[in-house]
This record gives sequence, structure tokens and C-alpha cells, in this order.
Amino acid sequence: MNSYVRGKFAEFLARTYMRLHGFRIITQNYVTGRGTTAGEIDFIAKRGKLLVFAEVKQRTTLENAAYAITPMQRQRLIRGAKSFLKNNPQYAVYDLRFDAILITFPLSVCHIPNAWSE
Repeated sequence: MNSYVRGKFAEFLARTYMRLHGFRIITQNYVTGRGTTAGEIDFIAKRGKLLVFAEVKQRTTLENAAYAITPMQRQRLIRGAKSFLKNNPQYAVYDLRFDAILITFPLSVCHIPNAWSE
């Protein structure tokens, strides 16, 4: 399995994990637009009035996965979230959270709710 396939499989596992914890996936691989400074959000999920912007990282260790979410990437995700909210005003009253979901194989999932904030 190459790294692209492992990454897509990790995203699938992360979405499944969130569904099993009561979340509904609103969208996946949300891109604000090519050439923007925002970037891709792996998936956006909701439960009640909580909206979660999730970043999935798959690495050989959970520590490596955690360090793979750089400060610059977190800022791009925040900008992407703002773009999503601007284009989807029905979520303006929701509480927002940025989660990290770290995955290693054969299989270990570490969900870090509220991993960073604006």
C-alpha cells in the first residue's frame, strides 16, 4: 500500500470513528479553492450544535503524526474553516472545534478534540 492509499484509508477510518461517536459527516476533502492560502480540510462533522473541522494524520508513530500538523497548516485550516462558514451561513450559530485524528498502522487511533483554536 503506497502512502496516498494509506492516507485515504486513514481518512476513511477517522470518519468511521467519528460516526461511531455520534457525528455526522457534512463534507470531506473540503477545498476552498485552488491557488488560495486556505487549503484542504480532511472532513467536517457535526453533532448537535457542534461543528468539527478535522485533520487526519497517518504516520509510523502517533508522536510523528502529531508533529506533522504544523503551525502553518493549522492556520490554513482555520482560514479554510472561515471560508466554509462564509459559504454555509446556516452553521454560523454552531460551536466550532478543530480536532486532530492521528492514525498508525496496523491500527491505532488517537482523537484529540480541540487540538488547537483560532
